[in-house]
Amino acid sequence: MKSESGHSQARVTYLVKQVERGVRTALDRAVREFGLTTPQYAALSVLARRGGLSSAQLARRAFVTPQAMNQIVGQLEAEGLIAREPDPANWRILRASLTREGERRLAACDAVVDDIENRMLHALDPEAVEQLREALLICADELRDILSE
Repeated sequence: MKSESGHSQARVTYLVKQVERGVRTALDRAVREFGLTTPQYAALSVLARRGGLSSAQLARRAFVTPQAMNQIVGQLEAEGLIAREPDPANWRILRASLTREGERRLAACDAVVDDIENRMLHALDPEAVEQLREALLICADELRDILSE
């Protein structure tokens, strides 16, 4: 990619990957302090917004395979961070929800993750942060369309 001046510019996809790697490394370090992995933290975060999900639904929302989510859910349940109950309409489906300990651990992680996000975005004014959020949402929607073709 060339800029108007003819110089090479970094591809947006490359910059997104750099940010993703940096965020992932920071998250890995932060949540490790609370005895969690980043995928476990993601699962707890998803369940905080919408409890009662099956492992398959949770896997899609947390960006992991169903097999990986089965392991994650098993670990979280063993640690008492989530509880699972059979779906009333289909007893083979187990619906997960946060326990009080899961809520407590998630809140502790969220405080540290909020700090990471604030530090990452501190040089941007609130309007630029909102524009970035909107642009990323649009990109995510477009990629979903591309991947569903």
